[in-house]
Amino acid sequence: MKITFEKKKTEKDHLVFIYKNKLSFSNLALNSEQIDLLKNSNLSFKGRKEFTETIHYSAKAEIDSLTIAKINTEAAEAESVRLESFGGRLLSYLEKKKILNAAIIFEDKEFNISDKKLIITGLNLKSYKFDKYKTKSKEKHFIETLKIIDLQNKFSNKDKIEITSGKRVKGVFLTRDLVSEPANVLYPSKFVDICKILRKTGVSIEVLDEKKMKSLRMNALLGVSQGSVRPARTMIMKWTGNPNNKKQPIAFIGKGVTFDTGGISIKPSGGMEDMKWDMGGAGVVAGLMHTLALRKAKANVIGAVGLVENMPDGNAQRPGDIVKSMSGQTIEVLNTDAEGRLVLADVLWYVKERFKPKLMVDLATLTGAIIVALGDRYAGMFSNSDDLADKLYSSSKETQELIWRLPLDSDFDKLLNCQVADMKNITGARGAGSITAAQFLQRFVGEVEWAHLDIAGVTWSKKGTSLSRPGGTGFGVRLLDNFVKKNYG
Repeated sequence: MKITFEKKKTEKDHLVFIYKNKLSFSNLALNSEQIDLLKNSNLSFKGRKEFTETIHYSAKAEIDSLTIAKINTEAAEAESVRLESFGGRLLSYLEKKKILNAAIIFEDKEFNISDKKLIITGLNLKSYKFDKYKTKSKEKHFIETLKIIDLQNKFSNKDKIEITSGKRVKGVFLTRDLVSEPANVLYPSKFVDICKILRKTGVSIEVLDEKKMKSLRMNALLGVSQGSVRPARTMIMKWTGNPNNKKQPIAFIGKGVTFDTGGISIKPSGGMEDMKWDMGGAGVVAGLMHTLALRKAKANVIGAVGLVENMPDGNAQRPGDIVKSMSGQTIEVLNTDAEGRLVLADVLWYVKERFKPKLMVDLATLTGAIIVALGDRYAGMFSNSDDLADKLYSSSKETQELIWRLPLDSDFDKLLNCQVADMKNITGARGAGSITAAQFLQRFVGEVEWAHLDIAGVTWSKKGTSLSRPGGTGFGVRLLDNFVKKNYG
């Protein structure tokens, strides 16, 4: 969807008037006949209804149709959340009406620039579609152009650039692209190739191949990959937004299992196709780095992703195998489908040792147990730092990418102890699966401030959300960008 700013609409544009409480007819850039027709129209908004049926004008009035959109000011959500979600719902409404070109006019007395930005962002986020592989049945009713009619020069050039460039939105879209690609297209080396576009925005990229990872003794990660013909990769992305700041960087680490069969502990066939998005954590880190670079964030940030494919061939890792991680700690692999924590163990340790970060936040579609606990609305958060957890929670509330903190406890940690190695990758117990997975990761972060976000329930939406169609949500990019912006610039 192309977004532009204009002084007037064209004949092909469908007009959309947006207001909250009172529509000022004199502010709509219509002639007297058009205004009379509008005043005589039935503008009844019952209940939570936000959009009128499309109103058709006579040829004499020189407007084919328009939509009146009224924001529900009585909704319980915070204003910023309400406005952004409204934008997403408005786009859905227009597409149902098969509108291809829309021109929006705001009731200026009721909206400031920030309000308008939120609504437009919601429209933009909802516009994403992944249909590149359709050859015959691509839908024709997606909005192609969105014009913002700026009658009174309310938007500065800076505002216009910010909105049309959609820096945060582009990061979300990159994440959705990566998550949506099928596994025959997106595998570890291909993930790296796609992300090389970030170099154009100033992100430096370093890739560790299997030879390098073997020399670093990243055996926990490599063990997951050994059953696949697709070689593993670890990719390090760096954004140096403040080169004069010699303090420790902040780091984000993502699980990148480009397809997860479960390995020898193979998953049931039903629903296995969803495992193409088991690299969702890595996708979020890539999207975040893209956004940070586009907006020229003042922070120094490391983004690291461990990329593997978990397959069950004759060389695959077996239940009962023992591997020695980069940290020197040994792990008995009781279940090869608990592979994400093995990947993250080595990448977390690598980032901790090499970059000495101030803090680390990892993201992973790690456990089905988190979906049982929190459904598809919240991600699970675990942290060894109350301060870091509070800051992430604040950004979560502001962006409505919601997280809920769950406990870490030494009693849960003890469940990982093992008779034949330093630890096992699963406890074998029925309960607290997400917690014990987080406890496992904590053994590889040392004294660094750290948070783990289990995003298994929020990475993909079968029904869609107010800001996304069915498919990849891009959950986490906006949350973490907000976190970086508020605390580090």
